[in-house]
Amino acid sequence: MLDLAPWLETIYPLWLPLSVIFLYLGTIIIIAESLTRIITDNGEVTRKVVHIGTGNVILLAWWFNIPTWVGITASIIAATIALISYFLPILPSINSVGRQSWGTFFYAISIGVLVAWFWPLNLPQYAAIGILIMTWGDGLAAIIGQNYGKHPYQVFGITKSWEGSLTMTVVSFLIISLILGWEMWIIAATVAIIATILEAFSKLGIDNLTVPIAGGAISFFLTQFL
Repeated sequence: MLDLAPWLETIYPLWLPLSVIFLYLGTIIIIAESLTRIITDNGEVTRKVVHIGTGNVILLAWWFNIPTWVGITASIIAATIALISYFLPILPSINSVGRQSWGTFFYAISIGVLVAWFWPLNLPQYAAIGILIMTWGDGLAAIIGQNYGKHPYQVFGITKSWEGSLTMTVVSFLIISLILGWEMWIIAATVAIIATILEAFSKLGIDNLTVPIAGGAISFFLTQFL
């Protein structure tokens, strides 16, 4: 007979943090889905609610010291849901931008990669940096760029604005500085600029993969050498 006791002993201490995380994510999805039905002419707004809201879960995972396997499993589940949503309209808020993008799928994958890399090293701050500069930097850059961007430029046919890119740089700098400390401003500035360059190339949403992984990795390596 299969002995489930060891597995249950592993899961039981996680019931409270996982309940908080699931409640938080469920609230974000409900808000986004409600906005999808209210704001029918601007799917980008609801997608950014999901983008910014779900990214903050990395802070909850860090705070609760969620095990590595839980983070990786959640990443796989989220990536699977994202893939299904591209073919079946189960969650319109995830894929309602009116253009072809695999951003949500890449977003979930990047979380799994960063957790798998930095959680076992007991360095969750670098995973948080990677995810949060994408969460807040890219999210706010899109909002500012679309609403206040008056000076556009193009990268491989992709239109961006200098206002949006500046927002990405400033927000990324602030996030890295807050996590690593203001004395690491050189690292923060370097990573912020690189993240902005990568964000400028967002074909098919690939920046949701390149920006978080590069942000976390470069922050890590620079702190080792500097």
